Amino acid sequence: MLKGIHPAISPELLQVLAQMGHGDEIILADAHFPAHSYNGNVLRSDGLKITTLLDAILPLFELDSYAEPLIMMQAVEGDTLDLTVEASYRATIEKHVPDAPAVLRIGRFEFYDRAEKAFAVIMTGETAKYGNIVLRKGVTPIA
Repeated sequence: MLKGIHPAISPELLQVLAQMGHGDEIILADAHFPAHSYNGNVLRSDGLKITTLLDAILPLFELDSYAEPLIMMQAVEGDTLDLTVEASYRATIEKHVPDAPAVLRIGRFEFYDRAEKAFAVIMTGETAKYGNIVLRKGVTPIA
Protein backbone atom coordinates (compact mmCIF):
# COMPACT_ATOMS: atom_id res chain seq x y z
CA MET A 1 0.00 0.00 0.00
CA LEU A 2 1.04 3.55 -0.60
CA LYS A 3 0.50 6.42 1.77
CA GLY A 4 -2.20 8.78 0.49
CA ILE A 5 -3.47 6.37 -2.19
CA HIS A 6 -6.96 4.96 -1.66
CA PRO A 7 -6.84 1.17 -1.13
CA ALA A 8 -9.28 0.67 -4.05
CA ILE A 9 -6.56 1.86 -6.45
CA SER A 10 -4.69 -1.22 -7.65
CA PRO A 11 -1.12 -0.93 -8.93
CA GLU A 12 -2.45 -1.49 -12.48
CA LEU A 13 -5.06 1.25 -12.12
CA LEU A 14 -2.50 3.67 -10.70
CA GLN A 15 -0.27 2.99 -13.71
CA VAL A 16 -3.16 3.58 -16.15
CA LEU A 17 -4.11 6.86 -14.45
CA ALA A 18 -0.48 8.03 -14.62
CA GLN A 19 -0.11 7.05 -18.29
CA MET A 20 -3.26 8.85 -19.42
CA GLY A 21 -2.87 12.24 -21.06
CA HIS A 22 -5.31 15.12 -21.15
CA GLY A 23 -8.33 14.26 -23.24
CA ASP A 24 -7.94 10.52 -22.65
CA GLU A 25 -11.01 8.75 -21.34
CA ILE A 26 -11.43 5.96 -18.83
CA ILE A 27 -14.69 4.09 -18.37
CA LEU A 28 -15.85 2.86 -15.00
CA ALA A 29 -18.09 0.05 -16.20
CA ASP A 30 -20.82 -1.82 -14.42
CA ALA A 31 -20.56 -5.58 -13.97
CA HIS A 32 -22.65 -6.25 -17.10
CA PHE A 33 -20.72 -4.07 -19.54
CA PRO A 34 -19.15 -5.97 -22.51
CA ALA A 35 -15.73 -4.38 -21.92
CA HIS A 36 -13.60 -7.11 -23.48
CA SER A 37 -15.63 -6.88 -26.69
CA TYR A 38 -14.84 -3.19 -27.10
CA ASN A 39 -11.44 -2.46 -25.57
CA GLY A 40 -8.13 -4.30 -25.24
CA ASN A 41 -7.12 -2.50 -22.04
CA VAL A 42 -9.54 -3.85 -19.43
CA LEU A 43 -8.72 -3.83 -15.72
CA ARG A 44 -10.71 -5.66 -13.09
CA SER A 45 -12.08 -4.08 -9.93
CA ASP A 46 -14.64 -6.77 -9.20
CA GLY A 47 -16.63 -6.25 -6.05
CA LEU A 48 -16.10 -2.48 -5.98
CA LYS A 49 -18.90 0.02 -6.50
CA ILE A 50 -18.34 2.87 -8.94
CA THR A 51 -18.82 5.41 -6.14
CA THR A 52 -15.86 3.80 -4.32
CA LEU A 53 -13.69 4.15 -7.43
CA LEU A 54 -14.82 7.73 -8.03
CA ASP A 55 -13.86 8.51 -4.44
CA ALA A 56 -10.45 6.90 -5.02
CA ILE A 57 -9.69 8.31 -8.50
CA LEU A 58 -10.88 11.90 -8.31
CA PRO A 59 -8.28 13.11 -5.79
CA LEU A 60 -5.64 11.95 -8.32
CA PHE A 61 -7.36 12.92 -11.55
CA GLU A 62 -8.15 16.34 -13.00
CA LEU A 63 -11.38 16.42 -15.01
CA ASP A 64 -11.20 17.96 -18.49
CA SER A 65 -12.33 21.59 -18.55
CA TYR A 66 -12.48 21.87 -22.37
CA ALA A 67 -14.87 19.03 -23.24
CA GLU A 68 -17.54 17.04 -21.43
CA PRO A 69 -15.63 15.22 -18.68
CA LEU A 70 -18.55 13.12 -17.38
CA ILE A 71 -20.59 10.94 -19.70
CA MET A 72 -23.18 8.26 -19.01
CA MET A 73 -25.45 6.12 -21.17
CA GLN A 74 -29.02 7.25 -21.69
CA ALA A 75 -31.79 4.70 -21.32
CA VAL A 76 -32.75 2.65 -24.34
CA GLU A 77 -36.29 3.35 -25.56
CA GLY A 78 -38.72 1.55 -23.30
CA ASP A 79 -36.36 1.57 -20.28
CA THR A 80 -36.33 4.09 -17.49
CA LEU A 81 -33.31 5.46 -15.67
CA ASP A 82 -32.92 5.05 -11.94
CA LEU A 83 -32.07 8.68 -11.15
CA THR A 84 -30.54 7.70 -7.80
CA VAL A 85 -27.57 6.16 -9.65
CA GLU A 86 -26.46 9.45 -11.17
CA ALA A 87 -27.31 11.26 -7.93
CA SER A 88 -25.00 9.00 -5.94
CA TYR A 89 -22.22 9.52 -8.50
CA ARG A 90 -22.76 13.29 -8.39
CA ALA A 91 -22.52 13.35 -4.61
CA THR A 92 -19.17 11.57 -4.76
CA ILE A 93 -17.90 13.68 -7.68
CA GLU A 94 -18.91 16.96 -6.04
CA LYS A 95 -17.05 15.97 -2.87
CA HIS A 96 -13.84 16.23 -4.91
CA VAL A 97 -14.88 18.57 -7.75
CA PRO A 98 -17.56 20.92 -6.39
CA ASP A 99 -17.95 22.77 -9.70
CA ALA A 100 -18.10 19.65 -11.89
CA PRO A 101 -20.31 20.12 -14.95
CA ALA A 102 -23.49 18.14 -15.53
CA VAL A 103 -23.27 14.59 -16.82
CA LEU A 104 -23.78 14.29 -20.57
CA ARG A 105 -26.05 11.39 -21.56
CA ILE A 106 -25.38 9.62 -24.87
CA GLY A 107 -26.98 6.67 -26.65
CA ARG A 108 -26.00 3.07 -26.06
CA PHE A 109 -24.14 2.54 -29.32
CA GLU A 110 -22.44 5.93 -29.10
CA PHE A 111 -21.28 4.85 -25.63
CA TYR A 112 -19.91 1.60 -27.09
CA ASP A 113 -18.04 3.64 -29.74
CA ARG A 114 -16.45 5.64 -26.91
CA ALA A 115 -15.50 2.40 -25.17
CA GLU A 116 -13.54 1.33 -28.27
CA LYS A 117 -11.55 4.56 -28.16
CA ALA A 118 -11.17 4.80 -24.38
CA PHE A 119 -7.71 4.54 -22.86
CA ALA A 120 -8.99 1.82 -20.53
CA VAL A 121 -12.15 0.23 -19.17
CA ILE A 122 -12.37 -0.67 -15.50
CA MET A 123 -14.81 -3.51 -14.80
CA THR A 124 -16.45 -3.06 -11.41
CA GLY A 125 -18.92 -4.91 -9.26
CA GLU A 126 -21.54 -2.21 -9.87
CA THR A 127 -24.93 -3.77 -10.61
CA ALA A 128 -26.97 -0.60 -11.18
CA LYS A 129 -28.58 -0.54 -14.60
CA TYR A 130 -26.99 2.16 -16.81
CA GLY A 131 -24.28 2.51 -14.16
CA ASN A 132 -21.35 3.09 -16.55
CA ILE A 133 -19.56 6.43 -16.52
CA VAL A 134 -16.81 7.95 -18.67
CA LEU A 135 -14.22 10.21 -17.07
CA ARG A 136 -12.22 12.46 -19.40
CA LYS A 137 -8.86 13.48 -17.99
CA GLY A 138 -7.87 17.11 -17.96
CA VAL A 139 -4.62 19.00 -17.54
CA THR A 140 -3.13 18.73 -14.07
CA PRO A 141 -2.36 22.23 -12.79
CA ILE A 142 1.25 23.03 -11.97
CA ALA A 143 1.62 23.61 -8.26
